[in-house]
Amino acid sequence: MDPVKSKAANTKRTNQNNKPTVVLMTRWHAIYRCKSRLSKDIGAFKAAKIQEKLTNHTIKVAKLIQKEGLADIKVAIDGIGIKAAKKWALLNGIKTVDIQGPGNLGTKMKRQFLETHSRKNLSHQIRNPILLIGTDLPSISHFELIQALQILKHKDMVLGPSSDGGYWLIGLSNKILNPLCTWPFSGICWGTDKVLQKTIRLASLNQINYQLLQNKNDLDNIMDLSPWLDYKSFRLSVSSYQL
Repeated sequence: MDPVKSKAANTKRTNQNNKPTVVLMTRWHAIYRCKSRLSKDIGAFKAAKIQEKLTNHTIKVAKLIQKEGLADIKVAIDGIGIKAAKKWALLNGIKTVDIQGPGNLGTKMKRQFLETHSRKNLSHQIRNPILLIGTDLPSISHFELIQALQILKHKDMVLGPSSDGGYWLIGLSNKILNPLCTWPFSGICWGTDKVLQKTIRLASLNQINYQLLQNKNDLDNIMDLSPWLDYKSFRLSVSSYQL
């Protein structure tokens, strides 16, 4: 075999195994299984339709990253069994899907980091940075995901802060993940307006250098809907959420 071609083939295989993973964490878009705060404002059916649109939009954004060969994507879903999740994933062109499992948000996030990391090891792939993103952002773009991946080349952690005091994205570099001996974010009261603040404090205590992305607003209640009604990448029109 031509040595030049052999080297090129090996480089291609290395690059294929050298990809970060973007994990989309979402809830199944069924009535009374998602968007509980929004359901109180506009009804469970309408809230479920909005959840479906948000999930589809986020998948579309993540697929652009995958198409450009910059990362693999995985969906971690809650509110549905694994068999149904795999069937849904197949229909949506998603190769890797998992259920989030029990516990609070911090436990579910930790599980996704560990399981995604372990899967890379079992498949003999290089264990690289992992991004976790939510599906509550009509304004999310693949450019922001690219930015986050670039940051993880020289930082241990990247966070996308949200206006409610949490974050819409968290990414850890291979330095933190390889190996992940201890979870550096224990003791956070999830669901409060102090999540971001506490995460940053724990990162500093654990000597984890980090960088913040642009602040964004999660779509959780009826007041959050108005900025997105005519957003060109999402098109959540009045007629669509009044179905």
